[in-house]
Amino acid sequence: MKIAILSANPKLYSTRRLVEAGKKKGHEMIIIDHTKCDLVIEKRKPVIIYKGEEIRGVEGVIPRIGASVTFFGTAVVRQFEMMKVFTATESQALVRSRDKLRSLQILSRAGLGLPKTVFSNYSKNVSNIVDRVDGAPLVIKLLEGTQGLGVVLADNRNSAESILEAFNGLQARVIVQEFIKEAKGADLRVFIVDGVVVGAMKRQGKEGEFRSNLHRGGTAEIVSLTDEEENAALKAAKVMGLGIAGVDLLQSARGPLILEVNSSPGLEGIESATGKDIATQIIKYVERNADH
Repeated sequence: MKIAILSANPKLYSTRRLVEAGKKKGHEMIIIDHTKCDLVIEKRKPVIIYKGEEIRGVEGVIPRIGASVTFFGTAVVRQFEMMKVFTATESQALVRSRDKLRSLQILSRAGLGLPKTVFSNYSKNVSNIVDRVDGAPLVIKLLEGTQGLGVVLADNRNSAESILEAFNGLQARVIVQEFIKEAKGADLRVFIVDGVVVGAMKRQGKEGEFRSNLHRGGTAEIVSLTDEEENAALKAAKVMGLGIAGVDLLQSARGPLILEVNSSPGLEGIESATGKDIATQIIKYVERNADH
């Protein structure tokens, strides 16, 4: 089979591992930088031009699209879908997952546990927002942030209100979430491929750091999920419509709470922590669904 990985950086661990896993299974693996594609749209004849040539013969696509290029990256995925090529992440699910607010609304509607969250249109009444998430400490997140960037912990009411006022003044969109103290700066990353949990790790923020992202110096170890945690993660991926997902959960006194559902989860942390070959699971998922 000819499988394309949409990736702007061929040197990334996840991209390299997918190429390696696909080649090992005898597939022709190509890397396409989605930011350099041209899309030709005419009646019933969608075409993608890359490096001056029409892309032909691709049977499966694995999108690895960074948050900063979601708009164009999704258009490229949609064009492949119009060309009747199987994509491991659907364009619609990709758009949905990148909108943090919409994601939370979908998860809430599905009855999944979430930290209390408030979103407002630059409300002047910041005191009321703080009250709505049970006061400080609380977490403030930029809607556009990734890898723990743009996430602030406000320890007390004064700092919470002044941070919110500052973001409002900058016209920066934020969501405010309750702080789950009992999680102790740790979260669970559950990796799902095609409706099955293929790996799970517990990420612990470094000393004095409430964000557990590995990019921020956190550590990770393999973890066994409870049935409740596994079911919550699987349901979250399903309602978001994602065949491949990294679901981030917090362990709270009231059960698992979903922080976010990632549509392009990195492989390095999870493969290192669990020792599992997750790249091959993704290739198998493409094999099962692509038309040969």
